[in-house]
Amino acid sequence: MALSTAATQRGLFLFLCLVWGTNWLAMKAGTAEVPPGIYSGLRWTVAGAVLLIFLALRGDPVRVPPRLWGRIIWVSIMMIPLNAVIMLYGLRHVSSGLAAVLNSALTPIAMVGFAAILGQERFSRRHLGALAVGVAGVLVLFGPKAAVGALDTLEVLGALGVMIGNLLYCWSSVSARPLMRSLPPVHLVAITNFIGGVVLLVFALPFEPGALRAARLDWSWVAWLSWWYLLLPASLGATIIYFRLMRDWGAGRVGTYAFISPVVAVLVGILVAGEQVGLVDAAGMALMLGAAFLALHKPASEKAAEAQAKANEPKNT
Repeated sequence: MALSTAATQRGLFLFLCLVWGTNWLAMKAGTAEVPPGIYSGLRWTVAGAVLLIFLALRGDPVRVPPRLWGRIIWVSIMMIPLNAVIMLYGLRHVSSGLAAVLNSALTPIAMVGFAAILGQERFSRRHLGALAVGVAGVLVLFGPKAAVGALDTLEVLGALGVMIGNLLYCWSSVSARPLMRSLPPVHLVAITNFIGGVVLLVFALPFEPGALRAARLDWSWVAWLSWWYLLLPASLGATIIYFRLMRDWGAGRVGTYAFISPVVAVLVGILVAGEQVGLVDAAGMALMLGAAFLALHKPASEKAAEAQAKANEPKNT
């Protein structure tokens, strides 16, 4: 018997949460052996090329208007080379579960903050509260260790790398928003992935330690399995599903993956990689996920005010 549309959508959402929850462990496993620039650059170049070929075979336009190239190149560099290298080198020194929580908690707050800076949205008291809760979560995670002099400097630097990479991704995402008035989202994803991946490879090959040797592609089966997993389910499958659910469900409902995928990442890290999560760590992570909830959840009064403001906008005749 065929599944209903609602059941299919729920299944796709579950797949999205599972893939984006487990991709952190895959990234950590792959970049433990292969330099992150080569590993990530090859992934995004291939992902972008596959999407562009898919669009062309479907008959969709793949050319980009010349006036958009400057912003597209800048967004691509921030979103792929800068974000990927800083985040993946940071991921080498933190658990996959912690990286997932930091990323999921910071994303909605950073998105709104950058959108407010660019005049796209307003930064409300609710967002300030989310920021305060998020900071409290970071203090709970690292404060007790700092107080007794047991803080791991590499772990702190790794967490900073994950957060800086996330901020670059969020800034580039908000900067890309005006581009979607001229380009379909999947087309924009394809072109930014391809440009970003190529730029990353061009700079990684001559400058990244171990890159030339890694370019021989004689990786272990673990690195290749992780790479294919990140390419197919994570980069291509989950991205297409995300945009489909954004169309059918809206951003608010789809955004709840930010509370589910980190839990998946923490559990997989414990069960598969033997990562340790203490009570204090769990409390800090819970606070950070609470910050994400505050940032994403709009109370009914705020929704009503937005609807009223939209209704009061003058209409073109």
